[in-house]
Amino acid sequence: MKIDYSLKPSDLSKGLERFWEASGKKIEAIAREYDPSKGSPVFTWAGKYTTRGWTEWTQGFQYGSAILQFDATGDESFLESGRNDTLNFMAPHVSHFGVHDHGFNNVSTYGNLLRLMNEGKTPENEWERNFYEMALKVSGAVQAKRWASIPEGGYLYSFNGPHSLFVDTIRTCRALMVSHLLGHSLMEDNDKSVNLFERVIQHGQATARYSIYYGEGRDSYDEWGRTAHEAIFNRNDGQFRCPNAQQGFSGFTTWTRGLSWAMVGYPEELELLREMPDSAFDNVGGRKAIEAEFLKAARATCDWFIANTAEDGICYWDGGAPNLHKLGDYRNRPADPFNDHEPVDSTASAIGAQGLLRLGRYLGLDTEDGKKYFQAGLTVLRTLLTEAYTSGDAKHHGLLLHSIYHQPNGWDYVPEGRKVACGESSMWGDYHIRELALYTQRIIRDEPDYRFYRCVRLG
Repeated sequence: MKIDYSLKPSDLSKGLERFWEASGKKIEAIAREYDPSKGSPVFTWAGKYTTRGWTEWTQGFQYGSAILQFDATGDESFLESGRNDTLNFMAPHVSHFGVHDHGFNNVSTYGNLLRLMNEGKTPENEWERNFYEMALKVSGAVQAKRWASIPEGGYLYSFNGPHSLFVDTIRTCRALMVSHLLGHSLMEDNDKSVNLFERVIQHGQATARYSIYYGEGRDSYDEWGRTAHEAIFNRNDGQFRCPNAQQGFSGFTTWTRGLSWAMVGYPEELELLREMPDSAFDNVGGRKAIEAEFLKAARATCDWFIANTAEDGICYWDGGAPNLHKLGDYRNRPADPFNDHEPVDSTASAIGAQGLLRLGRYLGLDTEDGKKYFQAGLTVLRTLLTEAYTSGDAKHHGLLLHSIYHQPNGWDYVPEGRKVACGESSMWGDYHIRELALYTQRIIRDEPDYRFYRCVRLG
């Protein structure tokens, strides 16, 4: 991609104003027109949200979007709907043992509501605070139960089973971190107490070592920052066996949305680790080693994105998609969502851009690398705020256009006359571009950074 080093956050102010106006209308339209008896809305089909049974991982994004809308605009109608829907519909997600998505569903709802109270944007209410805290404590412990041991630690396994480590899960570790910060732990047989912070660290290490590549000769396809969607382990002895993919083209190519989860997951964990006491790292090898390993993963994935994404910061769905070669030199021109060969995935860009901004600020904007990552994030956001990617169509439920859910399974809508899926949205994409927009708006307004762990009062 071509990074615009002259771009300032304030240059995006007008675009953000238009964005939040469109965003509010989309939230209202979904609440008015979507039938919740069908299940959680997942992605749009011909412009209307529908569901797709796989796992229940998107409902928190739906209600969390209303909460973010209130945070950005102050419109209390969105706070009321987000709060009421969280109360009425999110309880099953707190105790859902069958998914690795607690950091998506529950931190996006209960966590955001508690954060707003801590920031003084909603009134202090003791019982409401206790309610949110209890939900977050339990959620983190429930996700922590999905644990598979390996010789050097372990990982939180995916819905595929104990053999399966998904790169996505690095961002859902937020649930365990919040639960730990609230003073909670997982209690197992014989009253064994499991430290949730240590479990996050071990999962982060396993993901960094087995899902992310560093050009160090692991296999013939090893290059700096490449990621595998899934890492497979032998459950008899815990040994790593091979890379794999569920939604990517193969285990030896980079599914870009998986890449993006790591791009944002590691920097936001690094932000929190910086605020943790040194003693927290005593049983995991010390602060210096952990921060270095997490930072290496963050740098590598962000570098891969910059090197392999189209000029305007929009990535195609997989870096090894079989027909990319038919697009020619696609990295050195703007992405084309309407091409005949491979779809883009704007959601990967929206998720990844937040990681770029966070990593840049973590390293410091007075450093060369920090400036590079931060400006890359702004460049991506500028593209996403254009009409080509932010929908202003009142008849379309989606906000962020050109999302891809599952290209190998052929789940995505291909419009009549087109050869590849395009023009559609997803609940995770709409939520994460709202997070990206809120994060940037807070920078412009010189407000405290939007960080997941601010739902806990540290110190």
